[in-house]
Amino acid sequence: MADTLSQTDFGHSLLVTDLYQLNMLEAYRSAGMEGTAVFEFFVRRMPKNRGFLMAAGLEQLIGFLLGARVDQAEIDWIRNSEAFSDQLADYLADFRFTGDVDAVPEGTIVFADEPIVRITAPVAEAQLIETRLINFLQFQTLVATKAARMMLAAPGKGIVDFGLRRAHSGESGVLAARAAYLAGFNGTASVPAGRHFDIPLYGTMAHSFVQTFTDEIEAFRAFALARPEQTVFLLDTYETERAAHRLVELAPKLHELGIRLKGVRIDSGDLAEHSRKVRKILDDGGLGHLQIVVSGGLDEYELADLTARKAPIDLYGVGTSLVTSADLPSLDCGYKLKAYEGTARRKLAEGKSYWPGATQVWRSLDADGRIAGDRITGADETAPGEALLKPILRDGALVEPLPDLAEIRAHAAAELARLPEPLKRLEGTPAYPITVSPALRKLADELLHDTHGHSMEAC
Repeated sequence: MADTLSQTDFGHSLLVTDLYQLNMLEAYRSAGMEGTAVFEFFVRRMPKNRGFLMAAGLEQLIGFLLGARVDQAEIDWIRNSEAFSDQLADYLADFRFTGDVDAVPEGTIVFADEPIVRITAPVAEAQLIETRLINFLQFQTLVATKAARMMLAAPGKGIVDFGLRRAHSGESGVLAARAAYLAGFNGTASVPAGRHFDIPLYGTMAHSFVQTFTDEIEAFRAFALARPEQTVFLLDTYETERAAHRLVELAPKLHELGIRLKGVRIDSGDLAEHSRKVRKILDDGGLGHLQIVVSGGLDEYELADLTARKAPIDLYGVGTSLVTSADLPSLDCGYKLKAYEGTARRKLAEGKSYWPGATQVWRSLDADGRIAGDRITGADETAPGEALLKPILRDGALVEPLPDLAEIRAHAAAELARLPEPLKRLEGTPAYPITVSPALRKLADELLHDTHGHSMEAC
């Protein structure tokens, strides 16, 4: 499998986890509990102003599971810490994931209460992977969803990720670039994302570059001579329209040197108004082929506003709002025990209950090929439509190679094309119709009234 960058900072370490995982691991082993458990990752409720979610992060999760280890230095730390048993150290030293994974393909549209990933494995294995599983799936799902909303807000326009420097870590910035690209972005400014995932790289210059020169036109000339294939110039260090006029004067001289300009970037002010003025200056100066790129704290609402104002913008660069999913920095999600040793389990805590047993989602389409409704069933049931969870790992090995990023990107585009128009709105989206099979409701009712054997909640 290709380099998935499953961990930038931590390798495949199983100790990137929470203490309660190790506490439970000790207790499971002490109690002799080695039975097969089923856990599922899902979102409890749809967030405000999200008509849909886009699943992402599966490739990184699978890469982690296939390589999950505890190295000798970590084993030594466990033995020397006096907080854990030697038996735990021995278990971790020999750890290999041996379970099954079923999952919704990346780029698929999903909704609340629906399983996105199902893990079936010896209970200690299934429990130990929780922290990293949620890391990978929650974060990339957040960013892919945010990116998809931006794509819908600016139809027909290009959008590029500019967010690495504003991300919460290097790993999160790189994985945000991946999630945005699979959702439909044109590329990224993140060099490691370009390297690891072969995402097209975009970049211009900073205001500091222009400021280091006495004259901004000399800055443009120096940049073009050094980077003749990267000729997108930042116009708003001083006066945006004045810089555009001066660039028109410079262009023929650069053209004589065989340098063809590509575009300009505007990073501040009224972007719609500046883009109109700059477009006219460039067109009148014989530079109608130059693209106008804008950036500067953009989110999907500002993209929608610029679209409504018919701003002559070709490409948007978005950063902070994307890589932090600023208006929704986390999902109310869970990775919960659904069955143990073949018996369904269900948490009944107020506001945190869920459907018991291993489950599946079946999706139906309307006559126009748009998604029309989902049905949640037990994993052993069938229903009309397409089953969303597919087999990924069996006994710790890939069933088949994972799709590459280009295939995931194509799938995501097809999924967005199948969205009903009301679900594409940035606000005021209707609830998507989801039904639950009678057999699953019956199982839930039985567990609700059963007073024996269902107090174990693994997390």
